[in-house]
Amino acid sequence: MTTEPELPSQAVISPTQRNRGPRAGFHQTSDATGPSAPAAVRRSRLTTPWEMPVRRLAPLLAAFIAILLLPAAAQASAGQSTLFEAPRELMSDDAGLRARTLDEIQALGAEWVRVVVYWRDVAPNADAREVPAFNERDPGAYPGFGKYDRILAEIRERGLNPLVTVTAPAPRWATRFRQDFVTRPDPARFERFFEAVLRRYPGVRHFAVWNEPNHPDFLQPQYAGQGNKRKSVSGKLYRRLFQAASDARRNAARPGVRLLFGETSPRGNPNVSYPLQFFRDALCMSRNWNKRASCEELDADAYAHHPYTTKSGPWFVPPNRDDVTIGALSRLNRALARAGEENALRRGMKIWMTEFGIQSFPDRVLGVSETAQAEYRAVGERMAWRNPRVRMFSQYLMRDSDPGPNNSNGDPSFPGFESGLRHAGGDQKLAYDGFRTPMVAKRLRNGRTYLWGFVRPGDGVQRVSIDVRSKNGGWRSLKRDTTDSRGYWTTSTRGGRGRDYRVRWTDAQGTQHTGPRTRVYDR
Repeated sequence: MTTEPELPSQAVISPTQRNRGPRAGFHQTSDATGPSAPAAVRRSRLTTPWEMPVRRLAPLLAAFIAILLLPAAAQASAGQSTLFEAPRELMSDDAGLRARTLDEIQALGAEWVRVVVYWRDVAPNADAREVPAFNERDPGAYPGFGKYDRILAEIRERGLNPLVTVTAPAPRWATRFRQDFVTRPDPARFERFFEAVLRRYPGVRHFAVWNEPNHPDFLQPQYAGQGNKRKSVSGKLYRRLFQAASDARRNAARPGVRLLFGETSPRGNPNVSYPLQFFRDALCMSRNWNKRASCEELDADAYAHHPYTTKSGPWFVPPNRDDVTIGALSRLNRALARAGEENALRRGMKIWMTEFGIQSFPDRVLGVSETAQAEYRAVGERMAWRNPRVRMFSQYLMRDSDPGPNNSNGDPSFPGFESGLRHAGGDQKLAYDGFRTPMVAKRLRNGRTYLWGFVRPGDGVQRVSIDVRSKNGGWRSLKRDTTDSRGYWTTSTRGGRGRDYRVRWTDAQGTQHTGPRTRVYDR
């Protein structure tokens, strides 16, 4: 194990790095000192071959230019859904807490719930080196399914859709050297376990294979060799595990099951495989994105990714081109397109963002203010909405993790994750209302402000009210707008610099919801 380095304030940290093991792979970098803005909207130029009085022409031109400068809705993802993950509450033995949380998730408009099944937690004699005598394909032979049976039944009772991620840590006896729980898991044993999972849950149709396999908390080794001969190997290990899951789907006679490939974390370093490097290795592709002819196309149904960003915000673009944060999601688009061309994956494969969140105060090292958390979440969601490949956007955590013991300065430490919509004690953050009514205000080149938003649950065309306030003024009504049939709305307004915006919406039960204030961004 390496010595844990000092974490930079701009580091990308995924929940697994805090909750499942030491943060040993993450190192000080100088590349995350500020956000990189995406390409600006192209300026439209209008020329008129005829003469018209300037007073009559100017308003017409201004309106037409405003329309041209609006981000194109045609690029938006069709049918994007929302996934929620709340393991602290949903894996609790407190039935009341589970029920309240599921009710809350449903009321907030999420349609999917993610449940992570840890192989080691389910298997018999998981800490033993010797393989126990049992039928590994028989779901009844695994003693640890009970807590998963419980929550999956409760999810489906409410009409919500479960996504089950099957992952390490593995039983010690299922690894190559039987010294830990993540080093070279046996694909044959994983195939048998995955078949048992499929047989245990005949009502579940969507499964993801392995959580963050490009991170050493879940799969080792990530790299092998020394010096110039050092190379990433985790992608090749993962390929065999995914093929084992595909074989299990066939063995269990579950052709309707959909398998998600990837579940990759956003950034790499000398200990963590870079996600697109891992992608190429798993698909037998060279650095030039050419597939080795001897490798068959993987039978995957979608690509899962965790595009966490830094505290710089969702616009941050990592300088390493093999990293994929939310601001660099186009890199994954291109990778999937190339994999489709090379017959490494099926063409047109969609992206499921199965983990995402913005960390906030009270963690002042990795977190941002509550206002920024709500705004960054909304900007990230709009980025996903604009990406035609994205089919799933997610929220990781209902409540923050509990703080750790005070450090040497007497300040509390935060070894968990602070991306929840509620603080650890249960109080709502601004992001709670922001999740129900995300809103983005973007200043355009012509001086107008583009407004985008979504209401949850967005079933059918609905009316929203948009408020504005100047720097030293109070809130006043600006305009009303209509959503599309899925709950999305867009509009624009004059000015915007120095103003705040918010949206008000009344749901089908007659409850009015007011979103948090939204500042105007130039990116």
